[in-house]
Amino acid sequence: MFEPSLAVQRIAANSERPTGRPGPEVISLASGDPDFETPPHIRQALIDALAAGYTHYADNQGDPELRAALAAIASAAAGAEIAPQQVLVTHGGSAALTSAILGVVNPGERVLIPEPTYSLYADLTRMIGAEPVFIPQTSNFHLDLDAIETEAAKGASLLVVCHPCNPTGVIYRNDELQALGRLAEQYDLHVLADEAYDHITFHGVPFTSTLAIDELRERLIYCQTFSKTYAMTGWRIGYLIAPAPVTAAAARIHRTLIGPMNSALQRAALAAVTTESDWPERMRVEYEARRELVMELMADVPGLSIRPPDGAFYAFIHYDGDTPPREIVSAALEQGVAIRGGTEYGPSGAGYVRIAFATDRRRLTDGLLRLRSVLAARSS
Repeated sequence: MFEPSLAVQRIAANSERPTGRPGPEVISLASGDPDFETPPHIRQALIDALAAGYTHYADNQGDPELRAALAAIASAAAGAEIAPQQVLVTHGGSAALTSAILGVVNPGERVLIPEPTYSLYADLTRMIGAEPVFIPQTSNFHLDLDAIETEAAKGASLLVVCHPCNPTGVIYRNDELQALGRLAEQYDLHVLADEAYDHITFHGVPFTSTLAIDELRERLIYCQTFSKTYAMTGWRIGYLIAPAPVTAAAARIHRTLIGPMNSALQRAALAAVTTESDWPERMRVEYEARRELVMELMADVPGLSIRPPDGAFYAFIHYDGDTPPREIVSAALEQGVAIRGGTEYGPSGAGYVRIAFATDRRRLTDGLLRLRSVLAARSS
């Protein structure tokens, strides 16, 4: 009789990440998949690359020209030179995270995860037999540096932050990132920073990449994706940047799991980062308008509270009462709207649900109106 591996069993026993997608009859406010089409010049670059013969194996670490372009962009953000050999092009941001965590963490080690945060980090940690250590954030979802230091002092190999944060939309301040860097140095921690939403910020809230934090530079594993900024979720391309030995370790994992990336697709990614375009800003402006729509439509529901997100395209909604988030998710699905439960993102997500405003305003409005009644009924 077949039994899945222990890695599968560990994930299945603990993860609340959905394993499927809602059908077309459901309004999905669950997925971080932008409804925008990939900008035309990027799609055309893929066609041109195929016509030019980019149909063979690529360099295992990534197209050299693309890595050089990404290194130049990162160098400008960091104010320090980052070499192309520090860049690894990956099968989406998920593979960047996977390659990084498997490249630096050993079974039995502790991984510090300030939460609520993106649930894949804990899943990957459990997959390799390491221990995710959840550290609740402050009441306004910023880093609790004292709690981080307490856990770091007990020993850990890695700390993971999502900045801007999925699901809370929080952008961390410079001072807390600098303090985190000092703690990482003191306790010999690597810091993985997932900055998938770095171009999606609202109302002038200042965002500083972890690349620009001097205190983090020697220990930083920076993970990025083309999915959100360029509406390229289905293209599956991302990258990581780290000190060269860490990048080499991650590259070994990526080559073993996946192999080299699609050659033509990497040329399209090169066009995305080297062609001047207003598409990222146009999308950001639309997300900002949708954010205001969410805040307006959910403002007067009794028992609900939402901290306005600084960035990303999620709202983390708190509801009164003790109904488990999974029951709210099920009730919403019965009303034809898909959302995510707060405890997917860590223990501190009890009493919360997450919605994504990555769909058009008409469907977003319809979905929110359905959700209002569900939440109001269970918050009374």
